[in-house]
Amino acid sequence: MSDAAQDDRSSPSSNGCTLFRLRRATRRVTQIYDRHLAPAGLRVTQWSLLATLNALPPSPLGAIAEAMGMDRTTLSRNMLPLQRAGYVETRIGKDRRLKTLTLTADGHALVRRAFPLWRDAERQLRATLGPSTTERLRDALDESMRAIANAGATS
Repeated sequence: MSDAAQDDRSSPSSNGCTLFRLRRATRRVTQIYDRHLAPAGLRVTQWSLLATLNALPPSPLGAIAEAMGMDRTTLSRNMLPLQRAGYVETRIGKDRRLKTLTLTADGHALVRRAFPLWRDAERQLRATLGPSTTERLRDALDESMRAIANAGATS
């Protein structure tokens, strides 16, 4: 059945819904990363937050949300357990309205401990997909994100 015929179906299905396919693939890939990160006590969603904070200077919540492609409310909710565990702290700027998030010393230590585990997950996924498919997937995802961002800017 052609893509056009699939798009004409009256109800979404696993064959005709792009979001379903993306979510299904993401769940499978998440399982790989979660399994590898478990010895550090992390899930891949937490790792992503910690790795992003590690790569950025102390930044406001909005800048971090933008970097991660998340809304501020979701990011704030997902940061709470990491803050409670002492891995992330909020700092108040000279202008008391400006609050930035940064990793604590324990947060940096956790990133150093978890990095080899994440790298192993990356290697497993690359080995499973093959280098060529991995690169094509990354390129397609990057291209898709640019298109979606551009569409959002004009709507």
